[in-house]
Amino acid sequence: MKLYGTSLSPFVRKVLVVLAEKGVEVQHVPLRFHDPDPRFRAASPFGKIPALEDEDFRLADSSAIIHYLERQYPEPALLPRGARDLGRATWFDELGDTELFPVLIKPFVQRVLRPKMMNQPCDEAVVAKCMTEELPRLFDYLEGVIDGPYLVGGAFGLADISVATTFHNLHLAGEAVDAGRWPKLASYVKGILERPSFQTAIAARQG
Repeated sequence: MKLYGTSLSPFVRKVLVVLAEKGVEVQHVPLRFHDPDPRFRAASPFGKIPALEDEDFRLADSSAIIHYLERQYPEPALLPRGARDLGRATWFDELGDTELFPVLIKPFVQRVLRPKMMNQPCDEAVVAKCMTEELPRLFDYLEGVIDGPYLVGGAFGLADISVATTFHNLHLAGEAVDAGRWPKLASYVKGILERPSFQTAIAARQG
């Protein structure tokens, strides 16, 4: 089994966490998006990461890959069994991908990606707006729904992986959740990112 994509990507990190939780061995190939590698492009025709190659089966998109892995390696389960909990887990997965990621990633793009990888200047105004105007409404929501160490069903799962993954990129940009304003969210993110599976994913090859 091969997983394509740099561990700097929150979406690649999602899959690396799942693989670590399930104890599945994988050959990690840390390519960046749109890499011309033919085997990668066979698995991801539009050049997005992550992409998975499992013998003759190929698949792209983090959520699709995780659902595949959940069926192939059902234990430990990372998706809940009950209908309501499954619905909530799916909601948090979508929240992480489409609401949190586009905003949380902005400081990382400005302070890490642009100057260090694209030879472009950082726009601190973008970072300031993100931290003071855009993220607070998302943090307020999460502060209101967190009532324990995990988001759904009292157990670690896809919801937690999807919500927490991009916070590591926020930390790489020198920012963090204000624990004074959002104490439950700050504690929650710290706990999830300190899991051994997340630490393994964070330490995986970047390129």
